[in-house]
Amino acid sequence: QVQLVESGGGLVQAGGSLRLSCAASGRTFSSTAMGWFRQAPGKDREFVAVVSWNGDTVYYAPAVKGRFTISRDNDKNTVYLQMNSLKPEDTAVYYCARAPGRSLPTRPYEYHYWGQGTQVTVSS
Repeated sequence: QVQLVESGGGLVQAGGSLRLSCAASGRTFSSTAMGWFRQAPGKDREFVAVVSWNGDTVYYAPAVKGRFTISRDNDKNTVYLQMNSLKPEDTAVYYCARAPGRSLPTRPYEYHYWGQGTQVTVSS
């Protein structure tokens, strides 16, 4: 059974920073890619970033590239999302998700396991 628990969300002013964490259960954490997605009210869930099983390869959505950094610590079964220079349009519920294998998917339907989400609100 895979469980993902996000933390680190909150309220921050525009230009500020937050670091999200996603703690995963299960001994196979280090064998799969991990992704972050977000969903704003009234909008579809969208891709934010993905990191390979060993942390060597990362991809970002154009809207966050250069501001967000995804990383992972396989010893701690945790994936992180460092978010800098936050904008009001980054306001959303942020979800981590576990990919089914070592590929680096960017679409929500390609992920099998999801956390419950953590709210990020950026005020102007």
